[in-house]
Amino acid sequence: MAKLEKDGHRVIMWRTSDGVRLQARSGRDVTAAWGHLALAGHHLPAGTVLDGEAVITTQDGQISFEAAQARAASSPTRARRLAALRPAHDIAFDALQLPSGDTGPRPYTERRAALLNLMAELPANTPIQAVSATTDRDTALTWYTTLHDQGVEGIVAKRTTSPYRASRAGAWLKICHADTIDATVAGFTGTARQPRALAVRLPDGRVALSQRLTTALASRIAPHLVPQSGRAYTQGGDAYTPVSGEIIVEAVAGTTRHAVVTVVRLR
Repeated sequence: MAKLEKDGHRVIMWRTSDGVRLQARSGRDVTAAWGHLALAGHHLPAGTVLDGEAVITTQDGQISFEAAQARAASSPTRARRLAALRPAHDIAFDALQLPSGDTGPRPYTERRAALLNLMAELPANTPIQAVSATTDRDTALTWYTTLHDQGVEGIVAKRTTSPYRASRAGAWLKICHADTIDATVAGFTGTARQPRALAVRLPDGRVALSQRLTTALASRIAPHLVPQSGRAYTQGGDAYTPVSGEIIVEAVAGTTRHAVVTVVRLR
């Protein structure tokens, strides 16, 4: 089954008996940044957990990754102000839990059906929506070739029999218009509070320095940086401060020896 890959901010929505909590992929609580989505989540039955992505569209209908990153990095006050000007939508990928129990081990086709049933019970004007998905190859190809101009990053192909996995683990394939890789952060330049660029370990083992981070992206990555003492160097001779722990980022990287690396998001 293929589904659209939006270009937004990954969130897990937890509907508990006490309220709604939104969590980033890293585990960080981001409820305050997406408060209007949390309010909409109160219409879900308690015991529901959804995996999805918060997306924001511009006035001309484009999905804006930059706007989502800026919202995620905003203070609660600024996030409320931005939400009033340009509300976000929570595009739900998967139903991880329902009031009846854990759905993660069930095949994707069953989880998809459960998700659609859940969406049908929400108010008509809800910002929580199920991601578009299809088992028809021609439809998937049409989405891939025609929706790029609207900010759709690409498509994701999943086995219909696969259980839920937070990582790819061979169960799904991401097909993007821009070839991206997942890279481990080896270090940073600048300060841990205000990193300028990241030293990332590429799939071939090289450590390369990225282009300068945007302000929004730097503010998202900074809380996860735990600097180690001393200095280290990339294969190109650039010095950086090494970090401990595993931080994964998505990056666009060329294949040449001196390829430019651009970090696009925190995974």
